[in-house]
Amino acid sequence: MPSASQRARTVQASPIRKLKPLADQAKRAGKRVYHLNIGQPDIPTPTEYFEGIRHAAQGVLAYSPSQGLDETLDALSEYYRTFEISLGREELLVTAGGSEAITFALLAITDVGDQILVPEPFYTNYNSYAQITGIHIVPVETRAQDGFRLPDKKSIEAKITPKTKAILFCNPGNPTGVVYTRAELELLAEIARRHNFYLISDEVYREFTYDDAQAISVLQLPDLDDRAILVDSISKRFSACGARLGVIASKNASVMESALKFAQARLSPPTLEQYGLIYLLKSSHYQNFVREMIAEFARRRDLVYAELQQMPGVLCPKPQGAFYTIAKLPVAEAERFTRWLLTDFSLDNETVMLAPAAEFYATPGKGRDEVRIAYVLNVDALKRAMKILREGLQVYTTEKRA
Repeated sequence: MPSASQRARTVQASPIRKLKPLADQAKRAGKRVYHLNIGQPDIPTPTEYFEGIRHAAQGVLAYSPSQGLDETLDALSEYYRTFEISLGREELLVTAGGSEAITFALLAITDVGDQILVPEPFYTNYNSYAQITGIHIVPVETRAQDGFRLPDKKSIEAKITPKTKAILFCNPGNPTGVVYTRAELELLAEIARRHNFYLISDEVYREFTYDDAQAISVLQLPDLDDRAILVDSISKRFSACGARLGVIASKNASVMESALKFAQARLSPPTLEQYGLIYLLKSSHYQNFVREMIAEFARRRDLVYAELQQMPGVLCPKPQGAFYTIAKLPVAEAERFTRWLLTDFSLDNETVMLAPAAEFYATPGKGRDEVRIAYVLNVDALKRAMKILREGLQVYTTEKRA
């Protein structure tokens, strides 16, 4: 029997999804599972999005242009203009989700064996994109006790080699909730200019900021047009994860021309979903929707952070953005604890599912006592989930399983 490729064997399973069979088993046993493992908001998608699809649902469902419909590109241009980012059609490309946007960006600027620097912990699927494209992630350490802030210039530059082609970062951050300051971003820009490589900024959570933090786009930084690449998605800000619409944007014509070649090879981004986005962005409601959603997530953030602070042995910096936090638990193996919650523990026949954090790191051994918590459920559900987590930790550590 022929074997799978080496690439297939080495690409990691998602720590966000790989424990799903255990959650399914718990549900079949009659347990309710509170899902804090995946970034799927529970807030209904704006009705205008579905109206746009209904209005377009007639005749032939054809390919869209590989770059995206002109109307989509124009609507996106107007959206970015609200952040004082000026982008023409030729500087935008619609992708099948943010995942494809990141993959296209990596393919456009790297060759097999090249390296990219990534502050860790990072969105775990960066590992998969790197393995698929044949490049290597070089981690830049950030620490919970420092609020996951970037290290100094010397520490970052120590990681650079002749193979380094870019720094990839998420701002606001998944999984840490960090929001980088202008000074931190200008530091990255200075390093990119000095060493002649790209900055790829994953800005999926742009609007998700709290406590007066402000997410600054890589395209808002001066004198960086030749090396700044923005990747984006509508999944979170419009609670439309299933739409699979993302964006890659850059002022660098060579980058965009290269990305378009990959886009042509996969033919077309989703067509109907683009009509939903066009209609939504032309409506007067979407900005109010986003504002109300962020206010709701701020309440959820406050609740989860306050609850975690009350749990003995738990270390958790206060997240400033996105809707995740990394929590260091008083256990040796967070994945073992997460499995135990699903297989052996319940409180009134309810339990909670977390995402073990070790695979949000590239450095072996790091994050083994950490979990990522996605506070994507309503406040009442989060209160219950935090109570279950607190009770579960107490039982687990008392039984000396830690």
